[in-house]
Amino acid sequence: MITAILLIITLCGKFPKLENFVTTEMFIMELFVLKHLVFDWLYQPPFMYKNKGTYLHIGGVAHSLLHGLSTFAIALFFTDLHTSFIVGIIDGVLHYHIDWAKMNINKKFGWTATNSENFWKLVGVDQTLHLLTYILLTCIIVK
Repeated sequence: MITAILLIITLCGKFPKLENFVTTEMFIMELFVLKHLVFDWLYQPPFMYKNKGTYLHIGGVAHSLLHGLSTFAIALFFTDLHTSFIVGIIDGVLHYHIDWAKMNINKKFGWTATNSENFWKLVGVDQTLHLLTYILLTCIIVK
């Protein structure tokens, strides 16, 4: 978490006052992390997670659309409509391609949850890339 805070400060180009940082940048990041929990872990039906490796399959598209739309909705509370739309698009597109790449790397090497620790390492890379995306989006929102 401290690394994420330092990265936000570095990418945003400022060291905000603690009360502003906690109530703005950190609050946005908290909302993004909660959104991620809901749509990446708690709500992802089989037609989504089983088909994210097939390019433009409706399952993967629907999954990423949920991410993009929820990011758009969160951003609306902190910035204008145009910026909210842009960050929603960025999140949806990046989320889609991060997931698609993870699925295809696992498939190429035959990694599964039960046969290779590399499967879990790749899950870690996938989740880190999603969190780094949220840091970028937070910086765009608070510009």
